[in-house]
Amino acid sequence: METFIAGLPKAELHLHLEGTLEPELKFALARRNAVSLPYGSAEEMSVAYDFDDLPSFLAQYYEGMSVLLTEADFYDLAWAYFTKAASQNVVYAEVFFDPQAHTTRGIDFNTVITGVNRAQLDAADRLGVRSGLIMCFLRDLNAESAMDTLEQALPYRDRIIGVGLDSDEKDNPPIKFRDVFARARAEGFHLTMHCDVDQENSVDHIWQCLDDIGVERIDHGINCLEDERLVTEIRRRGLGLTVCPISNSYVAGSLKAEQIRAML
Repeated sequence: METFIAGLPKAELHLHLEGTLEPELKFALARRNAVSLPYGSAEEMSVAYDFDDLPSFLAQYYEGMSVLLTEADFYDLAWAYFTKAASQNVVYAEVFFDPQAHTTRGIDFNTVITGVNRAQLDAADRLGVRSGLIMCFLRDLNAESAMDTLEQALPYRDRIIGVGLDSDEKDNPPIKFRDVFARARAEGFHLTMHCDVDQENSVDHIWQCLDDIGVERIDHGINCLEDERLVTEIRRRGLGLTVCPISNSYVAGSLKAEQIRAML
């Protein structure tokens, strides 16, 4: 069965590019850019990758970005992912990236998108892996920052297929970004949003995604099962959910397999 599954062509629809930064590459980029890390080796760093909820995961996620400084860094990050994806017979990927996590560190938007896009083109040509980029806004920053990021993205709209919302959901509901997503829709971007598992007000947030934002899909969203009317509405609209069982096992303590079976 494992051989059969490994040989199947696959689409990966929920992948955070910055989250694919593995310890070995992180150390290599740190050396290249003279960035100090609080670890003595890649092995020591791997041991430190210990998290059991969303905030502890995000702390590791953002800490790793300090080594990403140049166009070459973003190329190498994306190329490493595409190489691994090709080895698993992924033929199409929709890749989230978080430009605010870099622009707030003084990295130019163009540096990020150009490096990643070069890797996309090379992956399609050399590996047979096609991809699209989904630009995520960080929900723990304000809506003004998100709107500014959207403005920065407009010259590159041919390289970005959609916009999303991620990061810490607590006290950061979808409706906070209603105007940003309305503008994104008007500019021709597809819309998605994270509604992470077992968060405070999860069901209300999913309803906001539908009624206030008008998303075309939901990322995670398993808590919709707590509201039968919500499930019916999601089905009526034909929305897909990217439910991420491996992520669930780390940040929610369970694959949520029973819920995923129910959704199927």
